[in-house]
Amino acid sequence: MRLEIDSASDFLVQLIKLNNSHVGCKQLELFRNNLVGLLRRRYSQHWFPDFPNKGSGYRCIRINGKIDPIIGEAGVQSGFSSPILRSLFPSELTMWIDPKEVSYRIGENGSICVLYEEKDGNAILSESFSGSPTGIRSPIQPSREPNTCKGSFRNGSYFYLDPRAAVPMESCAAYVS
Repeated sequence: MRLEIDSASDFLVQLIKLNNSHVGCKQLELFRNNLVGLLRRRYSQHWFPDFPNKGSGYRCIRINGKIDPIIGEAGVQSGFSSPILRSLFPSELTMWIDPKEVSYRIGENGSICVLYEEKDGNAILSESFSGSPTGIRSPIQPSREPNTCKGSFRNGSYFYLDPRAAVPMESCAAYVS
Protein backbone atom coordinates (compact mmCIF):
# COMPACT_ATOMS: atom_id res chain seq x y z
CA MET A 1 0.00 0.00 0.00
CA ARG A 2 2.90 2.36 0.72
CA LEU A 3 4.26 2.50 -2.85
CA GLU A 4 0.81 2.90 -4.37
CA ILE A 5 -0.12 5.78 -2.05
CA ASP A 6 3.29 7.41 -2.48
CA SER A 7 2.96 7.20 -6.28
CA ALA A 8 -0.49 8.78 -6.25
CA SER A 9 0.51 11.51 -3.79
CA ASP A 10 3.65 12.39 -5.73
CA PHE A 11 1.64 12.65 -8.94
CA LEU A 12 -0.92 14.99 -7.35
CA VAL A 13 1.86 17.19 -5.94
CA GLN A 14 3.44 17.40 -9.39
CA LEU A 15 0.09 18.50 -10.85
CA ILE A 16 0.06 21.34 -8.33
CA LYS A 17 3.62 22.30 -9.30
CA LEU A 18 2.68 22.37 -12.98
CA ASN A 19 -0.34 24.58 -12.37
CA ASN A 20 1.31 26.97 -9.90
CA SER A 21 5.04 27.20 -9.61
CA HIS A 22 4.64 29.74 -6.78
CA VAL A 23 3.44 27.20 -4.23
CA GLY A 24 6.28 26.74 -1.76
CA CYS A 25 8.14 23.47 -1.26
CA LYS A 26 7.21 23.35 2.42
CA GLN A 27 3.51 23.69 1.66
CA LEU A 28 3.74 21.01 -1.06
CA GLU A 29 5.57 18.67 1.30
CA LEU A 30 2.96 19.31 4.00
CA PHE A 31 0.16 18.62 1.49
CA ARG A 32 1.84 15.40 0.38
CA ASN A 33 2.39 14.20 3.95
CA ASN A 34 -1.18 15.04 4.94
CA LEU A 35 -2.54 13.28 1.87
CA VAL A 36 -0.43 10.17 2.49
CA GLY A 37 -1.63 10.00 6.10
CA LEU A 38 -5.28 10.45 5.14
CA LEU A 39 -5.08 7.85 2.37
CA ARG A 40 -3.36 5.30 4.62
CA ARG A 41 -6.05 5.71 7.28
CA ARG A 42 -8.86 5.62 4.73
CA TYR A 43 -7.56 2.53 2.94
CA SER A 44 -6.37 0.55 5.97
CA GLN A 45 -9.57 -1.52 6.11
CA HIS A 46 -10.13 -1.45 2.35
CA TRP A 47 -6.90 -2.89 0.95
CA PHE A 48 -7.08 -6.42 -0.44
CA PRO A 49 -3.84 -7.43 -2.23
CA ASP A 50 -5.26 -10.86 -3.10
CA PHE A 51 -8.37 -9.24 -4.62
CA PRO A 52 -7.15 -5.88 -6.05
CA ASN A 53 -10.50 -4.94 -7.61
CA LYS A 54 -12.38 -5.37 -4.34
CA GLY A 55 -13.05 -1.89 -2.97
CA SER A 56 -11.72 -0.13 -6.06
CA GLY A 57 -14.62 2.35 -6.10
CA TYR A 58 -13.91 3.26 -2.48
CA ARG A 59 -10.28 3.98 -3.33
CA CYS A 60 -11.13 6.16 -6.35
CA ILE A 61 -10.21 9.84 -6.12
CA ARG A 62 -12.41 12.04 -8.28
CA ILE A 63 -12.29 15.67 -9.29
CA ASN A 64 -15.33 16.54 -11.38
CA GLY A 65 -16.47 20.09 -10.86
CA LYS A 66 -15.57 19.79 -7.19
CA ILE A 67 -12.57 18.50 -5.27
CA ASP A 68 -12.59 15.01 -3.84
CA PRO A 69 -13.12 15.29 -0.06
CA ILE A 70 -9.82 13.60 0.78
CA ILE A 71 -7.85 16.05 -1.41
CA GLY A 72 -9.87 18.89 0.08
CA GLU A 73 -9.07 17.79 3.62
CA ALA A 74 -5.36 17.43 2.88
CA GLY A 75 -5.44 20.87 1.26
CA VAL A 76 -7.15 22.57 4.19
CA GLN A 77 -4.71 20.91 6.62
CA SER A 78 -1.90 22.30 4.44
CA GLY A 79 -3.17 25.87 4.32
CA PHE A 80 -4.75 25.93 0.86
CA SER A 81 -8.05 27.74 0.48
CA SER A 82 -10.76 25.75 -1.32
CA PRO A 83 -10.83 27.98 -4.45
CA ILE A 84 -7.03 27.98 -4.75
CA LEU A 85 -6.86 24.21 -4.29
CA ARG A 86 -9.57 23.70 -6.92
CA SER A 87 -7.64 25.86 -9.40
CA LEU A 88 -4.50 23.74 -9.02
CA PHE A 89 -6.01 20.57 -10.50
CA PRO A 90 -7.55 19.72 -13.88
CA SER A 91 -11.32 20.17 -14.08
CA GLU A 92 -11.71 16.42 -14.65
CA LEU A 93 -9.40 13.91 -12.96
CA THR A 94 -10.04 10.36 -11.86
CA MET A 95 -7.42 8.32 -10.02
CA TRP A 96 -7.66 4.69 -8.94
CA ILE A 97 -5.33 3.57 -6.16
CA ASP A 98 -5.48 -0.21 -6.05
CA PRO A 99 -3.15 -2.91 -4.77
CA LYS A 100 -0.39 -3.34 -7.35
CA GLU A 101 -1.65 -0.55 -9.63
CA VAL A 102 -2.24 3.19 -9.62
CA SER A 103 -3.86 4.71 -12.69
CA TYR A 104 -5.51 7.96 -13.65
CA ARG A 105 -7.54 9.64 -16.36
CA ILE A 106 -7.58 13.35 -17.14
CA GLY A 107 -10.85 14.37 -18.77
CA GLU A 108 -14.01 12.32 -19.07
CA ASN A 109 -12.90 10.77 -22.35
CA GLY A 110 -9.16 10.69 -21.75
CA SER A 111 -7.01 7.61 -21.89
CA ILE A 112 -6.39 5.70 -18.69
CA CYS A 113 -2.71 5.95 -17.83
CA VAL A 114 -0.90 3.71 -15.38
CA LEU A 115 1.43 5.44 -12.90
CA TYR A 116 2.53 2.38 -10.97
CA GLU A 117 2.09 -1.30 -11.65
CA GLU A 118 3.45 -4.37 -9.94
CA LYS A 119 3.63 -7.76 -11.64
CA ASP A 120 5.25 -10.84 -10.12
CA GLY A 121 6.62 -8.73 -7.27
CA ASN A 122 8.38 -6.26 -9.59
CA ALA A 123 7.33 -2.67 -10.24
CA ILE A 124 6.75 -2.02 -13.91
CA LEU A 125 6.71 1.60 -15.00
CA SER A 126 6.51 3.51 -18.28
CA GLU A 127 9.25 2.96 -20.84
CA SER A 128 11.23 6.19 -20.58
CA PHE A 129 12.23 6.22 -16.93
CA SER A 130 15.53 8.00 -17.10
CA GLY A 131 15.85 9.18 -13.52
CA SER A 132 14.52 11.84 -11.25
CA PRO A 133 15.43 15.51 -11.31
CA THR A 134 17.94 14.76 -8.58
CA GLY A 135 19.75 12.31 -10.84
CA ILE A 136 18.69 9.11 -9.06
CA ARG A 137 18.50 6.25 -11.53
CA SER A 138 15.70 3.74 -11.38
CA PRO A 139 16.49 0.07 -10.75
CA ILE A 140 13.07 -0.83 -12.13
CA GLN A 141 12.78 -2.46 -15.52
CA PRO A 142 10.50 -0.45 -17.82
CA SER A 143 7.56 -2.00 -19.58
CA ARG A 144 7.48 -2.19 -23.37
CA GLU A 145 3.93 -1.40 -24.35
CA PRO A 146 3.87 0.78 -27.48
CA ASN A 147 0.69 2.53 -28.59
CA THR A 148 -0.65 2.81 -25.06
CA CYS A 149 -0.58 5.58 -22.55
CA LYS A 150 1.95 3.62 -20.52
CA GLY A 151 4.31 3.46 -23.48
CA SER A 152 3.77 6.97 -24.78
CA PHE A 153 5.78 9.11 -22.38
CA ARG A 154 8.43 11.34 -23.89
CA ASN A 155 11.17 13.61 -22.53
CA GLY A 156 9.94 16.57 -20.51
CA SER A 157 9.16 17.55 -16.95
CA TYR A 158 9.12 14.78 -14.39
CA PHE A 159 6.72 13.58 -11.77
CA TYR A 160 7.43 10.84 -9.27
CA LEU A 161 5.58 7.58 -9.60
CA ASP A 162 7.50 5.47 -7.22
CA PRO A 163 10.15 6.68 -4.82
CA ARG A 164 12.63 4.74 -6.95
CA ALA A 165 11.73 6.27 -10.30
CA ALA A 166 10.44 9.30 -12.18
CA VAL A 167 8.41 9.75 -15.35
CA PRO A 168 8.07 12.63 -17.83
CA MET A 169 4.94 14.74 -17.38
CA GLU A 170 4.46 16.71 -20.60
CA SER A 171 2.95 13.90 -22.62
CA CYS A 172 0.09 13.67 -20.12
CA ALA A 173 -1.26 16.91 -21.60
CA ALA A 174 -1.95 15.04 -24.83
CA TYR A 175 -4.59 13.00 -23.03
CA VAL A 176 -6.57 15.94 -21.69
CA SER A 177 -9.94 16.09 -23.38
